[in-house]
Amino acid sequence: MKRTLEKRDKRALQVPMLERGLAVLEYLAQHDGGATIAELSAALGVASASVFRITRALVKLGYLARNAETKKFSPTRKLLAMGSPGGGDRTLVECALEPMRKLRNATGETTQLCCLADAEMVILEQLLATHPFKYSADLGARCPAYSCAPGKAMFALLPADELDALLERIRFKRFTPTTITSRTAMQRELEAVRTTGYAVDRAEGLVGVHCVAAAIVDRHGYPIAALTISGPESRVPESAFARIGEQVVAAARATSECFNA
Repeated sequence: MKRTLEKRDKRALQVPMLERGLAVLEYLAQHDGGATIAELSAALGVASASVFRITRALVKLGYLARNAETKKFSPTRKLLAMGSPGGGDRTLVECALEPMRKLRNATGETTQLCCLADAEMVILEQLLATHPFKYSADLGARCPAYSCAPGKAMFALLPADELDALLERIRFKRFTPTTITSRTAMQRELEAVRTTGYAVDRAEGLVGVHCVAAAIVDRHGYPIAALTISGPESRVPESAFARIGEQVVAAARATSECFNA
């Protein structure tokens, strides 16, 4: 009996915390400039310590981002990419599945739908390669956005001020001999992405794995997600980047059109 009461007490405590977390998200969604812990505490009537715990959890989960200079929190695009419908009644994942199938079947390689969570990429959906040997990752897995094709595809279409602030926060780390490790080199890479319409990963995050990606945009041209194919260097050589790039761009465009219809 005592254990049952303890469980009930825990559940009772968790509900108000959930409500406060949703209140934080709703407040920030209505305030474009973001808010600090003190501002959230005053606006919502919640103790600063509770706001601190809530925002820390939401940042860790990828729903909020924190500006290191202003200390203000703002919502990321993760909520939109995970479940919000576009102009119609279909979610982004629903709109992406059929283009993903066509892309996977055309290339034979693992195809993924990803979104940005601050400076990291998060995998939302995945269709595995048709080959016996295939690249795969867990749904919800994260990686630094600067060292992968979908991250660069989205970076390239961000507004200049948002991109500058994001690159300023990144501490470039070398994972492989081909990892981009400077802001200047990344800016050059993003110019190439804007020219071709697709981004590539030349084994920059994992040795021997190449990726090609293109951004999915909302009706304003803002990047909300990206489609990418990933496979071993032997099956996705640099000589095939242009051909695969056209296929990925077509799949991303089809997804964007469905989502914004």
